[in-house]
Amino acid sequence: MNTDTPRPSSVLFARGVIARLSIWSTLRVAVLENWGGPGAAEKRIWLAGVVVDAFEEQNPPPDDQYIEELLLQVMQDEYEVSVEDGSAESVAIDIVRIWEEVTSGKQDLVVKFEDLADKLKDKKPVIEQQVVGDEEEWDDEEDEESDDEEGEEDEPVPQLVERPKKNEPEVDEDGFTLVKGKSRR
Repeated sequence: MNTDTPRPSSVLFARGVIARLSIWSTLRVAVLENWGGPGAAEKRIWLAGVVVDAFEEQNPPPDDQYIEELLLQVMQDEYEVSVEDGSAESVAIDIVRIWEEVTSGKQDLVVKFEDLADKLKDKKPVIEQQVVGDEEEWDDEEDEESDDEEGEEDEPVPQLVERPKKNEPEVDEDGFTLVKGKSRR
């Protein structure tokens, strides 16, 4: 038997990991902007391989915290990006869910992520830049998963309110101030 041929479940898991990484907005921006250099897209495939190898080689398989730390470390080392938006956690959780599903003989989650990746394939990630104090923050609008903790809501941003104009005194041609009586309603 040829040992070079990967198991079908390994191929399915790799497809799921590649698809999930392809829809991660932070990584999409890093690849689009070549933050990892000219081979940024190839690094995404390499990252998927590292993740798949971690699951194939470790017994028991890694948990979501291990995968999150791996993702954060690779983003820092390879793309020079410090991910602080919590999105790596949701990606890691999804990858562990893909592993659990694939090892139980299912592929629904892989198909879901591949469909999402196909829809986003030629679209640029939507990024909203927010300036907070002197620092700039990036807010990705595209993640399908909610990165917020349960029960946590975004705080509303205070809006500028236009104050009503005070009645300025009217001055006539001679320089006298016109006194107006209060209207009764």
